[in-house]
Amino acid sequence: MIVLEVGDWRATVAPERGGAMLGLDWRGLPVFRPTPEGSSDILETACFPLVPYANRIADGRFAFGGRSVRLTPLERFAPHALHGDGWLSSWTVTRQTPEAVEMTLDWPGDPDGWPWPWRAHQQVSLAPEGLTITLAVTNTGDESMPAGLGLHPYFHRSADAVLTLNATGVWATDDRAIPHRLVQPGAVADWSGGRALNAAPFVDHAYAGWDGAAVLHGADRRIILSSEAPARWVQVYAPVGADFVCVEPVTHRPDAHNAPRDEDHGLTVLAPGQTLSLAMQVRAEAV
Repeated sequence: MIVLEVGDWRATVAPERGGAMLGLDWRGLPVFRPTPEGSSDILETACFPLVPYANRIADGRFAFGGRSVRLTPLERFAPHALHGDGWLSSWTVTRQTPEAVEMTLDWPGDPDGWPWPWRAHQQVSLAPEGLTITLAVTNTGDESMPAGLGLHPYFHRSADAVLTLNATGVWATDDRAIPHRLVQPGAVADWSGGRALNAAPFVDHAYAGWDGAAVLHGADRRIILSSEAPARWVQVYAPVGADFVCVEPVTHRPDAHNAPRDEDHGLTVLAPGQTLSLAMQVRAEAV
């Protein structure tokens, strides 16, 4: 575990646990939900990287470049593949200072899984203003490959938490949690005017046309998340009654690998040597 401290901010990072963060505090209070002591479950960490894709691929299957790909899903998420391989792998620290840590992960390609080789780079850094995470993936093979990125922060959710974000649409899902139709945000949950999380329905949906900003207001403070293109989608995961809410900047919608070719789904095709990158900032202010 690596501890970073700058001003009012403190972060803990576990490169060996999927390159995940175990906590993020501001003025001694949690911004990200803290990882329970002794937990080995990556889904109980505070934030983890999504590479080389984000969210679900239906039935772990898709076709690309004349190749049929079949991924092996984790049993708890079967039959779908979820979040790529970065969160399930140990990352290597390449640089560390009191304010930042840089990590890399090399994927050699797997004939029984994701067949294309890639290298991921992640930097977690603190400044007096807050947290910045940058995530990038480079195609290290000799064939083009589909690629996507995301970050999966679990924000601490106070009893009076209100979430605000603007998007033009949201992907309605079928009974298998796979997107099938783009609808107006209000058909699921519209956060544009601010919505109390304790009065919101269960949400696990991708919002399209996101403007790159989200605000979580509660417990006399405001937490501000920001990200820029190519993160034009944001996945909101808000279980009813939970002590967290996930607001995840992502570069494509779930199951983009199986989307119609003419759809603006966000999946990127990386030629050999090309890189896709994503950044997320988290700030805080008292109110």
